[in-house]
Amino acid sequence: MKVVAISGSLRAGSSNGALLRAAAALAPPGMELVFYEDLGSLPHFNPDLDTDSPPETVKRFRAMLAAADGALISSPEYAHGIPGSLKNALDWIVSSGELNAKPVLLIMASPSAGRQAQASLIEVLSVMDMKVLVDASLLVVSARKKVDDEGRVSDPDLAKALRASLASLAAAIAARGSGGAQA
Repeated sequence: MKVVAISGSLRAGSSNGALLRAAAALAPPGMELVFYEDLGSLPHFNPDLDTDSPPETVKRFRAMLAAADGALISSPEYAHGIPGSLKNALDWIVSSGELNAKPVLLIMASPSAGRQAQASLIEVLSVMDMKVLVDASLLVVSARKKVDDEGRVSDPDLAKALRASLASLAAAIAARGSGGAQA
């Protein structure tokens, strides 16, 4: 099963990127995490460009999502919301629907609780018809103290929680019946 991993942070060395690398290392057998790393390259969403021939970066983003069985999004909280770059990426798939009905797992890394951004992201993804695994999603406070830049987890409770969340994502993908990707 193929899962697209998206960090909502554009910062090099972000806690969210580190959490995604940790997730890749802890993923259950048979789950491959494919990292989408061009979030900052997507143009600002413009309905006039959302045609049968959108910008090339949008085509590549959509193709990656269409080929996936699910997604893992790790995002910071900015001013009690999700980063604009992440919302912009999601806007590019509202009409095309590459993640419609696919399972999505959220990890929110924040110096504080991150609950407002998580609630906002759940609302956006649910409206877009994604199957958000709310009960399996994680809020990771002080992630920098629990995982290093390479994704090595020093906190055994976080490692256990990540494994359990990823197992839930794998189960949701299997339950969907997607032995291969479905559009």
